[in-house]
Amino acid sequence: MPEYHAPLRDMRFVLHEVFAADKLWARLPTLAETVDTETADAILEEAAKVTGELLAPLNRSGDEEGAHWNDGVVSTPAGFREAYATYIEGGWVGLAGNPAYGGQGMPKMLAVQFEEMLYSANASFTLYSALTSGCCLALDAHASEEIKQLYLPRLYSGEWAGTMCLTEAHAGSDLGLLRTRAEPRADGSYAISGGKIFITGGEQDLTANILHLVLARLPDAPAGSKGISLFLVPKFLVAPNGELGARNALSCGSLEHKMGIKASATCVMNFDGATGYLIGEPHKGLAAMFTMMNYERLSIGIQGIGCAEASYQNARAYARERLQGHAPGGARALQKSADPIVAHPDVRRMLLTMKALTEGGRAFSTYVAQQLDLAKHSEGEERRHAEALVALLTPIAKAFFTDTGLESCIHGQQVFGGHGYIREWGQEQLVRDVRIAQIYEGTNGIQALDLLGRKVVANGADALHAFTGEIRAFLDAPAASHPFADRLLTAVENLESVSAWLLEQAEQDPALVNAVAVDYLNLFGYVAYAYMWARMAAVAQASRDNDEAFYGAKLATAQFYFTKLLPRIHSLDAVIRAGSAPLLELADDRF
Repeated sequence: MPEYHAPLRDMRFVLHEVFAADKLWARLPTLAETVDTETADAILEEAAKVTGELLAPLNRSGDEEGAHWNDGVVSTPAGFREAYATYIEGGWVGLAGNPAYGGQGMPKMLAVQFEEMLYSANASFTLYSALTSGCCLALDAHASEEIKQLYLPRLYSGEWAGTMCLTEAHAGSDLGLLRTRAEPRADGSYAISGGKIFITGGEQDLTANILHLVLARLPDAPAGSKGISLFLVPKFLVAPNGELGARNALSCGSLEHKMGIKASATCVMNFDGATGYLIGEPHKGLAAMFTMMNYERLSIGIQGIGCAEASYQNARAYARERLQGHAPGGARALQKSADPIVAHPDVRRMLLTMKALTEGGRAFSTYVAQQLDLAKHSEGEERRHAEALVALLTPIAKAFFTDTGLESCIHGQQVFGGHGYIREWGQEQLVRDVRIAQIYEGTNGIQALDLLGRKVVANGADALHAFTGEIRAFLDAPAASHPFADRLLTAVENLESVSAWLLEQAEQDPALVNAVAVDYLNLFGYVAYAYMWARMAAVAQASRDNDEAFYGAKLATAQFYFTKLLPRIHSLDAVIRAGSAPLLELADDRF
């Protein structure tokens, strides 16, 4: 059975050496008393044990057994309940939660490292608590003080779980079409009626209560997305003292039978006049829900990185042991009948692609988390800059992490050859599990439209210029510290050039943004990773004498990224500048 070992050395490198997290935390008063280098390292060490020893061993068995549905009752696979009990004993659900309500208040920069470990070890298990964390964010930002006091401590403790109920059978990405109704009651509550599909953890046997955040329409709601309100609908009604009361009028109608994440209960939920409570203002539920959605989008992006890391670890170990043929130029393992396949250039191509994309993604997820920490804990212009970058980069994090995550998992499967298609090696499960990450929490096509249409074209690329301006400031430092400065600058200029072209052309071609958005997001993603690799390479070059094995490998991987992966932007640039016409010339009835 495949094993998972958290890449602690690389996580510490990114946190402490590349982003100097300890210095950032020390200057932000709300974090200075909460976390330092020693605390962060201790948390990472313990997290590595929890994920590697408790959760990873349940990954394959959970996939094979799956979640069960029986007359509305959902059971998780064998071992999940016991593992969850141990998991919440460690306080892991509330790691980054608000301390005022029982959370630990740890920075997002640290939390994303833990999330990656979770998804690497067991993506299905992780989803149960990931939705709870997002639910906590939405309540903390938009709920009344009474609701926060009553519900948040039990969510942070993991005693209760949360869900996000958006999608309906007829309304996927277009939430303006949803039909779930909310009728006001005399006591201030609402009767929620309707059906939701694809609800992660909508029913399970891990927690005593489940709190559903449900989008619904009030009787006087305007049409479209501007008429949506957000409601908290508990599985069991909760008394003012926190004790559980009667079962609410909601049920799980069935479980979806899925390609992957089979141990995660993906539910059809029915609300039949269930009691709910308004969160935030009437008709502004979509904005409130997006507080949770944006968190989940980064989290699901990290699912791509986590699965890719697990696939890389498996493929690397296999490539070092599997003997097949001789390396070009002559045998290396003279005492054996053949060489390990890691000696073959094509296998090295796949492994290096996985390594470069995964380590680049780890750095970029930490960078986005840094902006989230600054947006939450800093003030003034620094906060405004961070907020702009979070809005700009979140769709890239969700889509690019998961697109490259699937690419890496497929490479990992390919390294195994036919064995990669066989269940016992674990690679085929990773391919199945990571595939959903490109789809849920807003498909990657929707993320691309958000990036190009809303975050670049609609605001004249102001946030883009803030990001590229930061890269240029980095490059203005002494050239000796930036071994890939010229290539990074060329890539930034390419991104700025194609963005300016799009701003000009979009005024004349209404189909352009939709036609090229995915290509633009991918180009942006490769440039963002180039920035991360340049930063990592600068640190590695300065520290190489201290640890040749680690820093030398980092520089070699950076070299591979800049010479073999970053050039993909040139073909993407050509595709973007081809415009929308090639997509529109074929008549609808000729497809």
